[in-house]
Amino acid sequence: MDNRPIGVFDSGVGGLTVVKQIIKILPNEELVYFGDTARVPYGSKSKETVTKFSEQIIRFLKTKNVKAIVIACNTVSSNCYESLSEAFKGLPIIEVVTPGVESCLAATKNKRVALIGTQGTVSSGAYERRLKNADNEIQVFKKACPLFVPLAEEGWTDNEIARLTVKEYISELVEKGIDSIILGCTHYPLFKATIGDFVGEKVAIVDPAKATALKLKEFLENHNMLNESSDEGKRRFYVSDNYANFDKMCESVLHYTCKAEKVDIEKY
Repeated sequence: MDNRPIGVFDSGVGGLTVVKQIIKILPNEELVYFGDTARVPYGSKSKETVTKFSEQIIRFLKTKNVKAIVIACNTVSSNCYESLSEAFKGLPIIEVVTPGVESCLAATKNKRVALIGTQGTVSSGAYERRLKNADNEIQVFKKACPLFVPLAEEGWTDNEIARLTVKEYISELVEKGIDSIILGCTHYPLFKATIGDFVGEKVAIVDPAKATALKLKEFLENHNMLNESSDEGKRRFYVSDNYANFDKMCESVLHYTCKAEKVDIEKY
């Protein structure tokens, strides 16, 4: 039995959608979450800057004796996964792109898929390359949706502003005849109901969060790292700023009362 916690991080509240799935699938695992709320969003920043931020966060999570890291951020997963794995050899790191690609391949029937994400994720080409490597007949229609992250951080995911923003971003993708849409940012599942109302039942919404949690479970099982305690795992939350609003979003997403602790992440 390995009762060390799992570290999870994102630029803000979006990674809580991954935490939600991890709790469902691995309820006994202890979790340490870091949301970089002082420096959100990541999608408009350079690869070098996002890599620097991610290294600081992983160094912080290592002080919590984590046994594995989940990058609950598509921008980091798309741009920095290889370099982070190299920098932190020996520490298992799970990213969200591969599970998202696998889920999309299983969902699409007409091989016309949409990818929505931050500018950093869309520009990286990570999803498109992996989809086409698996099936070169797949057509990928990409769209950066930068307003979704600040709206999610504000908690505006199911109001008129959210619905108008979804319509503005998604309309041209639906017109392409897509049958599936990848939520290529962990903030975007917070808009899942609003997006679903707009695209209708004929378009599958691919949320990599569940597949990522399943990938984590598979890794822990294969390496005898599961926490086999019968007790529910403890969850600790840390942020770099604005923890009052984070607590509100945490309760909304996880139905869990948390008091996030503010950390000076620049020290790491």
